[in-house]
Amino acid sequence: MATKLWKYYPKRLVQTSAKKEDVGLLPTVHNFVGGKFVTSNGPIIHTVTNPATGETLQKVPGTTRQEVDQVMQIAQEAFGSWSTTPIGRRLNYIFQLREGIKKRSKDIAQVITRELGKTPADAQGDVARGLEIVEYSCGAAGKLEGMFQKNVATNVDMMQMREPLGVCLGVCPFNFPAMIPLWMLPMSTVVGNTIVLKPSELVPGAVELIAQVVDEAQFPPGVFNVVQGGKETVDCLLEHPGLKAVSFVGSTPVGRHIYRKASERGIRAQCNMGAKNHAVIMPDAAKDTALNALIGAAFGASGQRCMAISVGVFVGEAGNWISELVKRTQSLVLGTAEGSDLGPLVTEKAKQRVEKLIQSAESQGAKIEYRASVPSSKGNWVGPTIISQVKPHMDVYQQEIFGPVLSCIHVETLDDAIQLINNNPYGNGTSIFTQSGVVARMFQSNIQVGQIGINLPIPVPAPPFGFTGSKDSMWGDLPFYGSTGFEFYTRPKTVITRWDEKVQSAIHTSMPLHR
Repeated sequence: MATKLWKYYPKRLVQTSAKKEDVGLLPTVHNFVGGKFVTSNGPIIHTVTNPATGETLQKVPGTTRQEVDQVMQIAQEAFGSWSTTPIGRRLNYIFQLREGIKKRSKDIAQVITRELGKTPADAQGDVARGLEIVEYSCGAAGKLEGMFQKNVATNVDMMQMREPLGVCLGVCPFNFPAMIPLWMLPMSTVVGNTIVLKPSELVPGAVELIAQVVDEAQFPPGVFNVVQGGKETVDCLLEHPGLKAVSFVGSTPVGRHIYRKASERGIRAQCNMGAKNHAVIMPDAAKDTALNALIGAAFGASGQRCMAISVGVFVGEAGNWISELVKRTQSLVLGTAEGSDLGPLVTEKAKQRVEKLIQSAESQGAKIEYRASVPSSKGNWVGPTIISQVKPHMDVYQQEIFGPVLSCIHVETLDDAIQLINNNPYGNGTSIFTQSGVVARMFQSNIQVGQIGINLPIPVPAPPFGFTGSKDSMWGDLPFYGSTGFEFYTRPKTVITRWDEKVQSAIHTSMPLHR
């Protein structure tokens, strides 16, 4: 079992900081390979900073090709025994993982706030949503059933079972440092695979703590592994002949690169990518409910989530509600302390990109209805911003913003709203606010988006249902978690047997089967 590092993790990840000129004094994030915490010999590719203050926290190395080969060999060797471990014993490890995550959820959330800038409530929700998938995975034994049919032909029986793939890869985004790794870890391993996880170099701390929980749960060495790095490390992993599947959540350009690279080699891939989520506000909507939901969905997590509502589509007279929307948005509190509504963006680069999109909207003819002031000149702060008179050709509509910006579009009819959404290349989520069942049914029947909310803004499916984003938001046929999650991490095998009674009788007379 690896050296116990937990006791100093929270202190190092939450309290350590240094001036930019003292980066060399910062600690280095570890890999977790074969049940041991090790430091990569690769070059430093990123310095983690606190986005609220600009303080530097720790260094992230880029795992080398040689080190990738080592971790893949260890994971392949572990697969041999882990895949034949009885399901009941594998489930015991997942139950221990669940208890460990619950016990240390506050510590993990604190690290998320420190590295990503999420509010305490949002960071705790990050861990809680991931824990739901761990708990769902604890019921895997009843979800891995095969099929059997007797006498499909004379003396012929047929059965079909699901078997693990081998070594899987998980490539994680920055915006959910705990939830997304916990989508991948339990579901891949409980069915008998081993996994190598590559967290975002921007926010590696949560996965490092999850690795410690895995270590304390005494998972067999090599079942769960973590490597730090960027594109070069991911490409090395994708090119390794031992890799059997890859799960990815992140930006569209990176997701397409990973999907194409995996597909060229026949590696199974699921890639959740970009989004442009619309909320349709009908004139008959419950005004308070609709506006409050729109504010939370647009500005919660500073807009840094693939299910954020970035476009409000106001139908008919509902277009007159924008002034009320602005008034309510003005009450939001920026910060990372308890009671704050939204924090900073993850990096200075992200801040500059969002500010550029806001400026482009104004220069292209849209109207800035509201832009909140920020609490500090330090850090990557962008205040909640509402833009009206947005047109589909504008950059602020064409691009995924990933910031606290809501674009408002006015249309005359529900048909216009549906056409606008269906013409968008993304299909992650959408919602409609109305008190008419007929309108709601028309919307859900005609909209070409994978996840639809009726009078709720962010329709993320519960664990048994799977995450069903579509179009350019999801490449791959099998969505994350739910029953399709187990299907993704396994392959079917069919066995057809024939036992001829006459032949068997002749054989048995010459074989000493009984006393």
